[in-house]
Amino acid sequence: MQRDTIEKEIIRIFAELFEIENPGLDENLAEVYEFDSIDAIELLKELETLIGAELTRAEQKAAMEIRTINQIVDYVENLARKRNM
Repeated sequence: MQRDTIEKEIIRIFAELFEIENPGLDENLAEVYEFDSIDAIELLKELETLIGAELTRAEQKAAMEIRTINQIVDYVENLARKRNM
């Protein structure tokens, strides 16, 4: 999966699911958009759909440290690489 494809999908998810249009790629989601832990859980479900696999507990825990769109893209890119997508 290409980085630009992942980025477009993440931005689409934010627009459709969280009604956040054109988020800054390096803005702190919690501070700027009031993105909270409930939103993070919903996002994790969407990421599982995007990569086509359930996240392990360790992967879920690692995701809770993510603060920006760029970090989400990095995270998904690494997951895709680990799963050879």
